[in-house]
Amino acid sequence: MKISTKWLKDYIDLDINPEELAEKIERTAVEVDSVSRLDKNLKKIVVGATVEVRKHPESDHLNICKVDIGEEELSQIVCGAPNIAAGKKVIVALPNSRIAGNVKIKRGKMRGEVSEGMICSLQEIGFSENVVPKAYADGIYFLPDNAKPGEPVYSYLGMDEDIIDLDVTPNRADMLSMRGTAYELAAIYDKKVSLKKTELQEDLTDNISDYIQVTADKELASTYLLRVIKDVKVEESPMWLQKRLWNAGIRPMNNVVDVTNYILLAYGQPLHSFDYHKISGKNIEVRLAKKGETLKTLDEEERTLLESDIVIADNNGPIALAGTMGGLNSGISANTQVIALEAAVFNSSAIRKTARKHNLHSEAAMRFERGINQEAVAEALDTAAQLIAELGNGKVVSDVAVGAKSTVQPTIVNISTKKINDVLGTELKDEEVKNIFIRLGFNVEEKSNVFNVSIPARRWDISIPADLIEEVARIYGYDNLPATLPSGELTPGKYTYKQQVIRDTRSILEESGLMQAISYGLTSDKKAQRFMMEDAQATKLDFPMSSDRTTIRMNLISGLLDDVAYNNARKVSNVMLYEQGRVFYRDEGRDRPREIEHIAAAMTGLYSVQSWHDEKKQVDFYVAKGIVEHLLGKLGIKDVRYNASQKHEEMHPGRTADIFVDNLFIGFVGEVHPNIAKEYGIGRTYVFELDLQKIIDFNNELITYQPVSKYPVITRDVALAVNKNITNADIINFIKTQSGKILSDIQLFDVYEGGKLGVEQKSLAYELTYSDNTKTLADEIVNADFEKVMRKLQEKFDVEIR
Repeated sequence: MKISTKWLKDYIDLDINPEELAEKIERTAVEVDSVSRLDKNLKKIVVGATVEVRKHPESDHLNICKVDIGEEELSQIVCGAPNIAAGKKVIVALPNSRIAGNVKIKRGKMRGEVSEGMICSLQEIGFSENVVPKAYADGIYFLPDNAKPGEPVYSYLGMDEDIIDLDVTPNRADMLSMRGTAYELAAIYDKKVSLKKTELQEDLTDNISDYIQVTADKELASTYLLRVIKDVKVEESPMWLQKRLWNAGIRPMNNVVDVTNYILLAYGQPLHSFDYHKISGKNIEVRLAKKGETLKTLDEEERTLLESDIVIADNNGPIALAGTMGGLNSGISANTQVIALEAAVFNSSAIRKTARKHNLHSEAAMRFERGINQEAVAEALDTAAQLIAELGNGKVVSDVAVGAKSTVQPTIVNISTKKINDVLGTELKDEEVKNIFIRLGFNVEEKSNVFNVSIPARRWDISIPADLIEEVARIYGYDNLPATLPSGELTPGKYTYKQQVIRDTRSILEESGLMQAISYGLTSDKKAQRFMMEDAQATKLDFPMSSDRTTIRMNLISGLLDDVAYNNARKVSNVMLYEQGRVFYRDEGRDRPREIEHIAAAMTGLYSVQSWHDEKKQVDFYVAKGIVEHLLGKLGIKDVRYNASQKHEEMHPGRTADIFVDNLFIGFVGEVHPNIAKEYGIGRTYVFELDLQKIIDFNNELITYQPVSKYPVITRDVALAVNKNITNADIINFIKTQSGKILSDIQLFDVYEGGKLGVEQKSLAYELTYSDNTKTLADEIVNADFEKVMRKLQEKFDVEIR
């Protein structure tokens, strides 16, 4: 919301430096995006009067102009604007002047003719293209006839006004109007608001009942009012109105549309004007759209309406999308003579849905979504009708057509000074609190040390005691609130076990060479349902931002693969990423999903690059599995098993393993299926995803430093000839379960196939390490344990000890 400090003075006597005012607003009410002024850094730009305009002899598009700039002699300026004409007041940049972009204008020659300055368009002196009236968009702007040649142009165009751009939050929609902002500043600076009420002059020779009938569903429009203004001449708005609009960021159109926009800014009340003669049957109904109905809106786009859209309809069908945008077939044109003017309060939820479904986020829709002052609807309508009649030389038809009208009652909230002081830590007196409420424009009654505060309809954001406490804190000043230390016994802060595991997990993966990524929690339905670790229902958004963000994720890998693809597309081929976050599984018959902590990684390219003393190492299954083993070991997870798996459609069937702790499935690791990799446009990529919540639930002791044993270890090496169908995991898990406590480690150090073993056999060589932290081990004890395990291996897997 762009606020003109000059316009504010119509409502409140406030003479404060704009920067200081903006800083006060930001500390007390809402954020301020910027403070600006259009004439800043401009100089020597004046009013000129074109006395003579003739064609340039050496150009078919240039004109030589004789311009009165308030000096004794006329200035000659060469101008290429297509709409240049004699007898017009124009904007002139004199020699050595500065225009927008800090461009300096010099005296010079154009095609041999002297040009003493420049005749400017609005864009050339700093106006945005979006606010320049369409009639002047491709040419120069003509100033009012009363502009005096030689005078600075800034005041004529409103460029000397300071503009404060407010970033209004949804809860303070009352500040989406000049009047609402004036009330706020009056409270901040303890001033009075002065509002002039327009005296409506109705033409009693006609009654609106002779013109139109209105009906409205109160569930769709709690208030719907309509007035008619006849004998209107549609033309350009006066300069004062154009200045107020373009300083607020709105393009002036004509005296009818401009008045509706002016009232929107002044009251925060959206209005819409119809060409009365384009309304079929002289009946207007507020209803829901019917299946298959269409409407060409003012942006000239044909829209298929939804059955949830509120429409304004005549006998032939919809003529406007309520609260969002009007229809082209009923819009105001230069030939319009009778205006039907609408003011309403529409269902905010329905307007929000319509705006999002049709991507029509208009100024009106924004206000209806957030709320408007229902007490001022009729006044805003009357003011607009009278102003249109005055600017268009028309007459307001007597009476108002009422489709629906709600009665607004003030909200009563009770609160005590003690409650306010207890929450804010202040020592305010009753009189101080009461004075703050009065400054805010609230009616206050005090009974038994309790304030009964009557909240006017213009502050619909206040309904409970907490809201009043916030108001007191704002107006009293956040800077004035006392700073106090906590009372009571202080305890040292520390992480919960869950927080510690999550942070340790991140640290372990980062020390393993991976970098953290943060992916979108929303993805497509297809990607959300890949790489899932349990059966669940997808959770979809009713109003997604785009087709790529429709569903809440049920895995982390899809997001990481997007990140890998993004990097690969930019010639980054070695990518090592991990993500810790939540996935969302929804059970059948439930509306809300379960949130589960997961950890995942995606790796492609080189794990380590070649250097003068190290060879390069390509990422493969064993690198990914090694990182998982390192992670789980550091987290204190024991008895981990890796079983070859083909149940994951998105994973390579021969290079994927499910991960178990005892018999509990906690995740998987392996290579992404080539078809999935091709879809993403990436090379061989290895991933893993673990259910971190299950790991946390084990509640194991995190690995801490253990002193090195002072007793020597004993090792035994063994090579086993086994059937190819038997996996390394099968052997290791069996040895661990059959050995005694003295077996501290087992490592596979060689795999051999071929030769004399035969096509169905392979040789696996292991090193078994035995240790005891309490004593020196005897060979007899180690041999007994070793031989026992070997016998059982032969019985279980029919292995041959080589």
